[in-house]
Amino acid sequence: MALRRQRFSKSFGGAIGATMLCFAGLLPASVAAQTYPNKPVKIVVGYAAGGAVDIVARTVGQSLAGSLGQAFIVENKPGAGTNIAVRSVIDAAPDGYTLLLAANALAANMALYQPAPFDAERDLVPVSLVGRVPVVIAVNAQAGYPSLASLIAAAKAKPGVVSFATPGNGSTPHLAVELFARAAGIKLMHVPYRGGAPAITDVIGGQLPLVAVNALEAQPHVKSGKLKVLAVMSPTRSAIFPDVPTIAESGFPGFEASVWYGFVAPAATPKPIVAQLHAEVQKALQSTEVRERMASVGGEVIAGSAELFGALIRSERARYEKLVREANIKPD
Repeated sequence: MALRRQRFSKSFGGAIGATMLCFAGLLPASVAAQTYPNKPVKIVVGYAAGGAVDIVARTVGQSLAGSLGQAFIVENKPGAGTNIAVRSVIDAAPDGYTLLLAANALAANMALYQPAPFDAERDLVPVSLVGRVPVVIAVNAQAGYPSLASLIAAAKAKPGVVSFATPGNGSTPHLAVELFARAAGIKLMHVPYRGGAPAITDVIGGQLPLVAVNALEAQPHVKSGKLKVLAVMSPTRSAIFPDVPTIAESGFPGFEASVWYGFVAPAATPKPIVAQLHAEVQKALQSTEVRERMASVGGEVIAGSAELFGALIRSERARYEKLVREANIKPD
C-alpha cells in the first residue's frame, strides 16, 4: 500500500512538474502581451530621412504612439541596399520593441545578393502591409517625348540608345523599368545613381532623358515644369497625378510596379504581440490623418491580414528572382 502511495505521489508530482514547466513556457508570451508596450518601440527604416518610406514610418508610428501610449521612434539605417537595416532587425531581441518598415528591397535583395544576406520568410514575421506608392516614368520636359508611345517608338528605332536613370542597380524603379521594357519589347540603357535625387538632377540637367522614381520624388519637379510624367505604374491613376495615364491605359494591361511598405518583426516575436501590432496598424490605416498623409506622398493605404503580406513577399521574391536571373542584374 505504501509502495502504491509512493508511486502515485511520484507520478502526481511529475505531472504537476510537467504542467508547471508548460505554464512557464507560456508565461513570457502571455505576460509580454498583457504589458506590451511598456517602453518606446523602435521602427528601423533602411533609407535616409525625408524619403517616402521614412515619411510613412513616422506617420504610422505617430498614430501607434497615440493608441498604445508609448513612443514609436524611427531609426534610419541606410546602406547596402537596406541589408544593414534588415540584419539589425533580424538580430534584435524578438520582443516587439524593434520593427522594420520594409519595402520591395526586402524581397528583391534575396535574389540580387549572392549568397542571400537573409531569408525573409525564415528570419522575419510579417506584421502588416501598410500601403504602396507607384513608380513613375518621367522625362525631361524638353526631351521630346510627349507620350509613352513616342518613347517606345524611339527605343525601337534605336535599341539600347535611349537611357534611363534610377536610384540604383536593383532598386524598385530599376526593376520596374526592366519589367516594362520586356513587356514593351524594347531595350533601354540603364544608368544607375545613388539615390533618386541625383538621378532626377541629371535628367533635369539634360544629361539623359528619362528617369524612373517613386511618385513622391517626382512630384515637386513635375509641379515646377521640369519633369513630365509619361505613365504611373499603378492599377489606378495617382491622386497626385490625376491627369497622367496608368501603364495599363498606355497599352500594357495587367502590368504594374509600385513601391510597397509593410511592417515586419524578428521571427520569434511572440504571436500575441504580432497580433496586437497588426490590429493597431490596421486601426491606424483607417484614420483620416494617415490616409491623407499617404495620399500626399502619392500612395494609397492597403489594409489586410498578415498572411496577405506574407504572400506578397513570397510572390515578389519569385518575380524578382526570375527578372534578376534573366536580365543578369547586379547590385551596386
